[in-house]
Amino acid sequence: MSKRIIQVVPYDSAWPQQFKCEAENLSRALSNISCNIEHIGSTSVPGLAAKPIIDILISVNCFKVFDLQQSNLVSLGYEAKGEFGIAGRRYFQKGGNQRTHHVHVYQKGNEHVIRHIAFRDYLIANTDIAVAYQKVKLSAVQLCNNDSEQYQALKNDFIRHHQSKALRSIKRTC
Repeated sequence: MSKRIIQVVPYDSAWPQQFKCEAENLSRALSNISCNIEHIGSTSVPGLAAKPIIDILISVNCFKVFDLQQSNLVSLGYEAKGEFGIAGRRYFQKGGNQRTHHVHVYQKGNEHVIRHIAFRDYLIANTDIAVAYQKVKLSAVQLCNNDSEQYQALKNDFIRHHQSKALRSIKRTC
């Protein structure tokens, strides 16, 4: 098996359509479940350079019902990874070392659902912050030596700081 190469590429205007196509596939695969499907992560932010992997957030009413349907995602080519380090999540990857999609499944109302959407919307609304985040990501990819944990660690301070601001801003508007 080849080693995974971590790369950050310029924004691709095809990413929203790639999300839409995959969301339709997921919606059909989960047609027996009440769920919301959202495009999250850097590929969901217009103009932002990103790892060319479409991140998808699915929020469900009940994990018991979802867990009975996980094989439907496997039939679409996803590998089930369990919680994968985050309690209360079901995580799936598609594409092996040449990943194309990540799916994060949470129960509706989970703090991670709110966090992901708030950060996405914050970056879309604040292009200057998105540009700064892009610089952090480009630096991290140069320094991480294709180590995904190191790549994440190099971005964490920036993400935590701005996620906190994003969450505060949505609390003010509620």
